[in-house]
Amino acid sequence: MLALERRNQILEKLQKEKRVVVSELSQLYDVSEETIRRDLDKLEKEGLATKSYGGAVINEDVSIELPFNVRKNQNVTGKQKMAEIAASMVQEGEHIFLDASTTAVFVARALKDKKSLTVITNSMEILLELSDVSGWNIISTGGVMKEGYLAFLGSRTEEAIRSYYVDKVFFSCKALDHRWGLMESHEMFASTKRTMMESGKKNILVVDSTKFDQTAFSVAGNLRNVDVVITDKKPDVTWQQHFMELGILCRYPEEECG
Repeated sequence: MLALERRNQILEKLQKEKRVVVSELSQLYDVSEETIRRDLDKLEKEGLATKSYGGAVINEDVSIELPFNVRKNQNVTGKQKMAEIAASMVQEGEHIFLDASTTAVFVARALKDKKSLTVITNSMEILLELSDVSGWNIISTGGVMKEGYLAFLGSRTEEAIRSYYVDKVFFSCKALDHRWGLMESHEMFASTKRTMMESGKKNILVVDSTKFDQTAFSVAGNLRNVDVVITDKKPDVTWQQHFMELGILCRYPEEECG
């Protein structure tokens, strides 16, 4: 097992259990305790964990950006439900943008029974996910690959996005705030999403409930530019009112209507 893969698995374990023990990890991965300590040192330097006596605890700071492969395994059920709603809004033959979020990977997966779609994406993961689909036109934006995110970003990416105009843009965000709107941890992600939102007839934000009432470093866009919000749980009254005032349709799983 590669060191990076082991660290990602340790991080997933931290996400679930909030704490790990060096001796237990050493036995689990059949490596020395010194190797595990180096792994935890690396996670601590990246701001993902805090070392403690004999182990480490998870860093609960919401501004910390977890690796793509870890985020992809979070709230899987919620992402699947949101993806089903998103897929129901896509008609065969349409042109769509999918961003490089983990949520968009689930949307791509839910779309596979559609015919004749054109999908433009800056996500390497989505390109791989759709590699076995026939009859679609799948377009990569290209650009500079962001390490650890499986995303193409930068001026070349945005130039490619601006060369298309699509029926629907599906994207997510790191945080959602009443005042600041859509927010991201990195300016490059924010800039790419702003460009996508300018290049579609309908902008559809697919975001789980944990992102509501949170803030992050970079403003990605104004909620006034969003047409539909898809989330995994019924938002509270203040958010429902906010969406209504902005003319945004909010959709969530039917079982959350009660």
